[in-house]
Amino acid sequence: MTILDTREIQAAPVVRPGFRPADAQRRPRSNRPAVAPMRYRGTGVLVSRAPHRQRPITPATTVVLALVAAGITVWLGLVAQFGGVTGVEAPVPDRLAVVQVQMGETLQQVAHRVAPDAPVGQVVERIRELNKLDSAALDAGQTLIAPIGN
Repeated sequence: MTILDTREIQAAPVVRPGFRPADAQRRPRSNRPAVAPMRYRGTGVLVSRAPHRQRPITPATTVVLALVAAGITVWLGLVAQFGGVTGVEAPVPDRLAVVQVQMGETLQQVAHRVAPDAPVGQVVERIRELNKLDSAALDAGQTLIAPIGN
């Protein structure tokens, strides 16, 4: 057997409630009355002591900012109108075929499946025109006449 510690254990002194031994340290009393709030000395975060005043926004500043916003809006509109990708969209195919709607498929998905290179919106309109559809609702297994592409 190995002995790890050879100190003697002393019994803890019995302390009565409300009794304070003479050699116990007392906290120093503060000058603050018991009802006064505590004063904190700071958070430790450095803050600039320079004066910070708000500058008023003048009507001229408002007008200038509104004109800049309007200019940006017009510029974005022109870019969207004329600066898009210039490419020739494939026309809606002329060949027609009978296709069957699959489970959970929408009219847009059918249009993309049968004519992947053509614009989906134009193919959807052509399918609705050929089948005299009033709405875009389809049923699984429904047959449709559709323009087909490569």
